[in-house]
Amino acid sequence: MGIVLGLVVTLACVLGGFMAMGGNIAVLVQPFEYVIILGASIGTFFVANPMKVVKDAGKATVEAFKNEVPKQRDYLDLLGLLHSLMREMRSKPRSEVENHIDSPETSPIFTAFPSILKDKAMTSFVCDYCRLIIIGNVRPHEIESLMDEEIQTISRDSMKPKHALQEMADGLPALGIVAAVLGIVKAMGALDQSPEVLGHLIGAALVGTFAGIFFSYAVVGPIAGKVKSVREKKLRLYVIVKQTLIAYMNGAMPQVALEYGRKTISAYDRPSIDQVESETIGGGAPAAQAA
Repeated sequence: MGIVLGLVVTLACVLGGFMAMGGNIAVLVQPFEYVIILGASIGTFFVANPMKVVKDAGKATVEAFKNEVPKQRDYLDLLGLLHSLMREMRSKPRSEVENHIDSPETSPIFTAFPSILKDKAMTSFVCDYCRLIIIGNVRPHEIESLMDEEIQTISRDSMKPKHALQEMADGLPALGIVAAVLGIVKAMGALDQSPEVLGHLIGAALVGTFAGIFFSYAVVGPIAGKVKSVREKKLRLYVIVKQTLIAYMNGAMPQVALEYGRKTISAYDRPSIDQVESETIGGGAPAAQAA
């Protein structure tokens, strides 16, 4: 919604200002200039990026338009899941805990938090490190180092769409110049025409320069920035898991370990201590408590 509103405001100001200066809006309707610019940019986008990145860029753009960032409910669910798992690891034998980790789809602990379970990457991340913890012969600093390396890898992969879109934005002004040059070439072939016809052709060519710069700095560039913001916020979930489990490995009680994870959440979305306690000790997630 924010992206749509921003684009509407941008178009209204640019086009409204142009009309207020006495410009004819019909002059900007040059479909073939837009075909050259956008077609070339999309084509080079496919040339420069593997298909996985192209698909992920489409997914990331949808996420950006929908602003699919973790909400407070998502943070509470993750903290609730971690609390339940840490309590199991603390009080139950290894064989019982392994049943939850090996088959999270059938585990009553994981099924109590469907928003986490449907995120396959996050579920795998939690299960992998809980499995390493219950093995019992891995030191906390080794786990922390491994977590940092994996989080960096996840970050690099999740930011590939952002970099691809930003490179596309960087190339759009140059492609606008290409369209403008082609328009000037066309105008040069009409030098024997009247000044009115020649002026129209030159104006149409200059629309290409305008369009390339506009799409770069007012459309694709901001979308790339929004993709980065959304993906970074999603990455914070992994940091919460890391801080919580490392605190638990260092001897913290489950409820205290949750504080280490809670403090990594942005102050804008961070649940209060009372909210976290009501979701864990207070029984805010009945299915997990029953498990």
